[in-house]
Amino acid sequence: MMTDNGLIATSGCVDISVVIVSWNTRDLLSRCIASVIRQADEARLQVEIVVVDNASSDGTIDFINQEYPGITVIALQENRGFAAANNLGIARARGAEILLLNPDTEMLPGSLSALWQGLHASPRVGLTGALLLNPDGSLQSAGYRFPGLVQTFLDIFPVHPKLIGSRLNGRTPPGDGLSPLAIDHPLGACMLVRRAVIEQVGMLDDRYFIYSEEVDWCRRIKAAGWTILTAPAARVIHYSGQSTGQMPDAMFLHLHRSRNRYFRRYHSPAFVSAVGTMIRVGAAWQAAQARLGGNEGHMRRAVALAKAADQYRCPEHEND
Repeated sequence: MMTDNGLIATSGCVDISVVIVSWNTRDLLSRCIASVIRQADEARLQVEIVVVDNASSDGTIDFINQEYPGITVIALQENRGFAAANNLGIARARGAEILLLNPDTEMLPGSLSALWQGLHASPRVGLTGALLLNPDGSLQSAGYRFPGLVQTFLDIFPVHPKLIGSRLNGRTPPGDGLSPLAIDHPLGACMLVRRAVIEQVGMLDDRYFIYSEEVDWCRRIKAAGWTILTAPAARVIHYSGQSTGQMPDAMFLHLHRSRNRYFRRYHSPAFVSAVGTMIRVGAAWQAAQARLGGNEGHMRRAVALAKAADQYRCPEHEND
């Protein structure tokens, strides 16, 4: 349990350390922290919060120190990226389990209890993710299969909106909305992981600045014999893209730089070459659409895809 200022309410062991990486999301971060405090009290769990701030310029640090003096704050002087900042928070955390939580999330009633119960449903469950909802309550994500060529194709050529949320695109349906589901990986916005898992497989790979770090991590976790679940009863609103939306063009390149690293690590050179070819064809297709319809959006997309395709010509170490 916690007090309103983020202090652990009673002495003793910490059940969960909540690590939140922020970058210019002060108002959303405040809402996120308030929801964690409510859920910790409801679940009667001993919880601490560690905020790692990636050199925000919106007064995040002063706000946290004033409103939540019991929270541990790690104030970075430069933006170290999502994976590296989470690792710093994990290293500072004292909890038996670690919850990695995005600042643009809001935990709904029962969510922390459901995550905890899902993680302890079996000794071999190593990580649980939440059912992520859009602000209007519609489903955003219940979990994913590891990405492959089909998902890449549908990302570049969204041939029909219904396919985006389908099994064909690697999406997991929410089932009955209550029972845990085995998945390959959740979205990294909300992940509860055993400390024993981190001790065995290591932290996030901080060579991923942002994107794909949770996919890589879950791949290593599953390879070590652990099960990964979605706990659909753990409902969390995700105000998606509030940090990355501040720099969309740069983030698009980071996305494909990270995907290149991931694909080269887990797939053949032929697979990586096929992805690069697919993206170049997508760039040409978007450019053709722009010429036919005079649509500036198509041209921006064509330019972005052409730059992204260059990532797949580079060996992994050249993207460091």
